[in-house]
Amino acid sequence: MDNSKTIGQVIAEAREKVNLSQRQLAKIANINNSELSKIEAGTRKDPSPKILRKISNYIDVNYNDLMYMIGLGVQVSPLNPFLLNHYASLKGEELQNAWLTAKASIKNNDLIIESLQKRIDNEELNEEDKNTLLETIEDLKYQNNTNEEIIKLLESNMVKEKLKNV
Repeated sequence: MDNSKTIGQVIAEAREKVNLSQRQLAKIANINNSELSKIEAGTRKDPSPKILRKISNYIDVNYNDLMYMIGLGVQVSPLNPFLLNHYASLKGEELQNAWLTAKASIKNNDLIIESLQKRIDNEELNEEDKNTLLETIEDLKYQNNTNEEIIKLLESNMVKEKLKNV
């Protein structure tokens, strides 16, 4: 995600990419058209998470990325140097523990995702419950992607640490 753009610019560009007008997106996302207009124009700099969730479902931009843009999400990327610095500074046992924790988190999230998907596939759910389960799955997958990035960084540090000890 380009950190030089405002959240409104990102939403507007993504909306246009999927060939939706503001009015169309507002209608299908069940939000007020003037609210979407304010977000895109930049007069509403911190839209509510609930509105971002609704918008993200239709514009192919991850909800968590939008949350990060307004300062409420966590993302491991060049956009978040604090997290990168934390994991890059770990050594020895802390490095190993962080790696194990990230691996365990992915495994646990995968089990939850599988369980939630079975509920979606096998149970009669109302639309709201189904959407909540789908949103939870999306969030867990995003967490897994973040943990995969953390693992890559940690593994790189493990190799560097081993080379220093040779």
